[in-house]
Amino acid sequence: MIQPLAYIHPEAKIAQNVVVEPFATIHKDVVIGEGTWIGSNVTIMDGARIGKNCKIYPGAVISGEPQDLKFDGEITTAEIGDNTTIRECVTINRGTKDRFRTVIGKNCLIQAYSHIAHDCTIGDYCIFSNSSTLAGHITVGDYVVLAGMVAVHQFCTIGSHAFVTGGTLVRKDVPPFIKAAREPISYAGINSVGLRRRGFTEEQIAEIQNIYRVLFVQNRNLTKAAAIIEAEFQATEIRDEILGFIRNSNRGVIKGFNQRAV
Repeated sequence: MIQPLAYIHPEAKIAQNVVVEPFATIHKDVVIGEGTWIGSNVTIMDGARIGKNCKIYPGAVISGEPQDLKFDGEITTAEIGDNTTIRECVTINRGTKDRFRTVIGKNCLIQAYSHIAHDCTIGDYCIFSNSSTLAGHITVGDYVVLAGMVAVHQFCTIGSHAFVTGGTLVRKDVPPFIKAAREPISYAGINSVGLRRRGFTEEQIAEIQNIYRVLFVQNRNLTKAAAIIEAEFQATEIRDEILGFIRNSNRGVIKGFNQRAV
């Protein structure tokens, strides 16, 4: 299953049924799970931990050293969950002493030329379209979709089930269940299509819609809006997830709908 023109360090841990195509390079401190396919000209560097049944396409560089001047050679990892696909020329950097690891969850699709910097944590079932770029220390929830050429500022958080439209610059935190767009980035409605695809009921979607109407459409201060939601909406997992995200945001949350934005 390993082509003769590939280079694999003798101490790398390669499971059964892994396919390594010609000209791939796999360094010493690497673990690759069963059934994974490594394409030609892929470079997998020290600290890579790759799960089962992944696909990594030509030109990708996994677990490269962080592009951070504070990095001092500490032992860190880049971890990729089972069934994740990494397309052509993607770059994924391993962690620094901040979090000590970069993590991509299970069943993700990272499309061509995307970059995931050091100390990012990506949830399960995420899709990053071509040339999406994440700076360091970013947290992304489950089922997040980034359209093409999205750029995310360091230390931002994107909530689960969010959708960010193509070419958007993400400078603030994006709450769960919504669509974010325009320049500057702002709320553009809830991600109703994605929510229905993932089995959310119409009642749950209506609840999300009503909560974000209070947060973003009625032109209230977010602190006051959160207090109204807590007082007037029944306690549910959805309500509490949204309120927790708003109240725990470190970078601040994106603005409500801006009709004058591009």
